Amino acid sequence: MDAKDLTKEYSNGEVTIVWKNALCQHAAECVRNNPEVFKPREKPWIHPDNSTTEKIIETVKKCPSGALTYYLNDAKP
Repeated sequence: MDAKDLTKEYSNGEVTIVWKNALCQHAAECVRNNPEVFKPREKPWIHPDNSTTEKIIETVKKCPSGALTYYLNDAKP
Protein backbone atom coordinates (compact mmCIF):
# COMPACT_ATOMS: atom_id res chain seq x y z
CA MET A 1 0.00 0.00 0.00
CA ASP A 2 1.31 3.41 -1.02
CA ALA A 3 1.13 5.83 1.93
CA LYS A 4 0.72 8.72 -0.51
CA ASP A 5 -2.41 7.20 -2.06
CA LEU A 6 -4.66 6.34 0.87
CA THR A 7 -8.44 6.41 0.91
CA LYS A 8 -10.16 6.49 4.28
CA GLU A 9 -13.82 6.47 5.21
CA TYR A 10 -15.49 7.97 8.27
CA SER A 11 -19.19 7.51 9.03
CA ASN A 12 -21.78 8.91 11.41
CA GLY A 13 -24.23 6.14 10.51
CA GLU A 14 -26.12 8.26 7.97
CA VAL A 15 -23.35 9.60 5.77
CA THR A 16 -19.83 8.37 5.06
CA ILE A 17 -17.05 10.85 4.34
CA VAL A 18 -14.45 9.55 1.90
CA TRP A 19 -11.02 11.20 2.05
CA LYS A 20 -8.30 10.63 -0.57
CA ASN A 21 -5.03 12.00 0.70
CA ALA A 22 -3.35 12.04 -2.71
CA LEU A 23 -5.88 14.65 -3.89
CA CYS A 24 -5.84 16.82 -0.78
CA GLN A 25 -4.38 20.28 -1.36
CA HIS A 26 -4.67 21.25 2.32
CA ALA A 27 -6.78 24.32 1.52
CA ALA A 28 -8.46 23.80 4.92
CA GLU A 29 -11.93 24.66 3.63
CA CYS A 30 -13.26 21.66 5.55
CA VAL A 31 -11.70 22.91 8.78
CA ARG A 32 -13.01 26.45 8.29
CA ASN A 33 -16.52 25.28 7.41
CA ASN A 34 -16.94 22.51 9.98
CA PRO A 35 -14.21 22.56 12.67
CA GLU A 36 -16.26 20.26 14.90
CA VAL A 37 -15.74 17.45 12.36
CA PHE A 38 -12.42 18.24 10.68
CA LYS A 39 -9.63 18.43 13.26
CA PRO A 40 -6.25 18.13 11.50
CA ARG A 41 -4.27 18.01 14.74
CA GLU A 42 -6.05 14.85 15.91
CA LYS A 43 -5.94 11.21 14.85
CA PRO A 44 -8.28 10.29 13.39
CA TRP A 45 -8.76 13.78 12.09
CA ILE A 46 -12.35 13.40 10.88
CA HIS A 47 -15.13 13.10 13.52
CA PRO A 48 -18.46 12.78 11.68
CA ASP A 49 -20.44 12.22 14.89
CA ASN A 50 -19.79 15.86 15.85
CA SER A 51 -22.13 17.37 13.24
CA THR A 52 -25.32 16.86 11.32
CA THR A 53 -25.39 14.94 8.08
CA GLU A 54 -26.62 18.05 6.27
CA LYS A 55 -23.71 20.18 7.53
CA ILE A 56 -21.22 17.43 6.61
CA ILE A 57 -22.57 17.24 3.06
CA GLU A 58 -22.50 21.03 2.73
CA THR A 59 -18.87 21.09 3.92
CA VAL A 60 -17.68 18.22 1.71
CA LYS A 61 -19.19 19.89 -1.35
CA LYS A 62 -16.92 22.91 -0.70
CA CYS A 63 -13.71 20.87 -0.96
CA PRO A 64 -11.77 22.55 -3.80
CA SER A 65 -9.53 19.59 -4.58
CA GLY A 66 -12.11 16.81 -4.62
CA ALA A 67 -10.22 14.97 -1.89
CA LEU A 68 -13.43 14.78 0.14
CA THR A 69 -16.51 13.05 -1.17
CA TYR A 70 -19.43 11.40 0.57
CA TYR A 71 -22.16 8.88 0.17
CA LEU A 72 -25.35 8.31 2.08
CA ASN A 73 -25.14 4.97 3.82
CA ASP A 74 -28.45 3.77 2.42
CA ALA A 75 -27.26 4.58 -1.12
CA LYS A 76 -23.65 3.36 -1.22
CA PRO A 77 -22.28 3.43 -4.80
